[in-house]
Amino acid sequence: MTPENDKRVYVAGTFDTKHDELKYMARSLARLGMRVVTVDLGTSDRATASKIDYSAAEVAACHPQGATAVLGVENRGDAVAAMAESFRRFLHSRDDVAGVIGAGGSGGTSMLAPAFRSLPIGTPKLIVSTVASGNVAPYVGASDLTMMYSVTDVEGLNRISRQILGNAAHAMAGMVMHAADIGATEQRPAIGLTMFGVTTPCVKAVMARLKDTYDCLVFHATGTGGASMEKLAESGLLTAVLDLTTTEIADRLVGGVMAAGEDRLGAIIRSKCPYIGSLGALDMVNFGARDTVPAEFADRLFHSHNPQVTLMRTSVDENRAIGRWIAERLNQMHGDVRFLIPEMGLSMLDTPGQPFHDPQADAALFDTLDDLVVRTDRRRLIRVPASINDALFSDTVVDQFTQLVPSSR
Repeated sequence: MTPENDKRVYVAGTFDTKHDELKYMARSLARLGMRVVTVDLGTSDRATASKIDYSAAEVAACHPQGATAVLGVENRGDAVAAMAESFRRFLHSRDDVAGVIGAGGSGGTSMLAPAFRSLPIGTPKLIVSTVASGNVAPYVGASDLTMMYSVTDVEGLNRISRQILGNAAHAMAGMVMHAADIGATEQRPAIGLTMFGVTTPCVKAVMARLKDTYDCLVFHATGTGGASMEKLAESGLLTAVLDLTTTEIADRLVGGVMAAGEDRLGAIIRSKCPYIGSLGALDMVNFGARDTVPAEFADRLFHSHNPQVTLMRTSVDENRAIGRWIAERLNQMHGDVRFLIPEMGLSMLDTPGQPFHDPQADAALFDTLDDLVVRTDRRRLIRVPASINDALFSDTVVDQFTQLVPSSR
């Protein structure tokens, strides 16, 4: 393992087309005392104007199918995608990365972003990009990647680009040299919890019981929230996950606007992080304003959460599909798993007298899980005769957590 004081800032990009701009950032970092490594991601045959520490050919060689799958590929889109994968693998082969920085247009950003965001949370990562003033969600995802708008195109050095690229270099140097010393101020292990407005009482009750011992990180289950939590889990920064609000799965399967990505629960499968899950807010699918709801759902039951958010009650068939999807993911988990079923309601809106109370729809979800989840000593399905926001349910969550994580006893 490389000592902290011997780590380096990696300056990456298409040196065949952005040589002057990338070298300018590298020199700026060096003047600030940074150890710098330059990495070429060019997919053309153009030679770079001066020495680069790692050539495009060396990076491309990291591709599973070899460098020929990256360089000399006629279709630029295919070449960009292949180089992005090569660069991700290249970065993960290094143990001396103090931070990563790059610059480019849409193509360059597409090569840099996947590798940058795959690095652990907390590793400084910054891209100066022509697309940073628009929708950056596809580039940033659930990571802590910083995007800085280039203002002018990343094409030559001028009074504007020098200022922007220089600011970016100083920002990177600041993040590397003055990293927050979290370890010195926060000794409690961290746990992740997912929450929605309609499951807030449950999560608050659990936090009240655990906050003195654990640093409780709450993630709003809006699509990126669950992904952000899982990113931390896979980075080894969470002791356990209390995924009590899995509503993002309903949006993914039914077509809502707060959908989980394809890899929801994937980090738990891979990392074997202790997992306590439940069915919070799976009685609903999220849409925007009422007039944005797709016409195919015109005859469904809706509830207006606010003028910008419309909730739609999940149906029997949808809940069976959701149950199947969750069961398939749970069955792939080989760490410690406790999945809790709140038999009396999935949210504030799913209790007697509330607009989404539908025992038949809930039963379809519960029974599907009962039928399909393979129980083992480490993977357990637990029915709780309570609504998710009842004290009995939150107490059960804490009790199961205490059994699962020895340090919480």
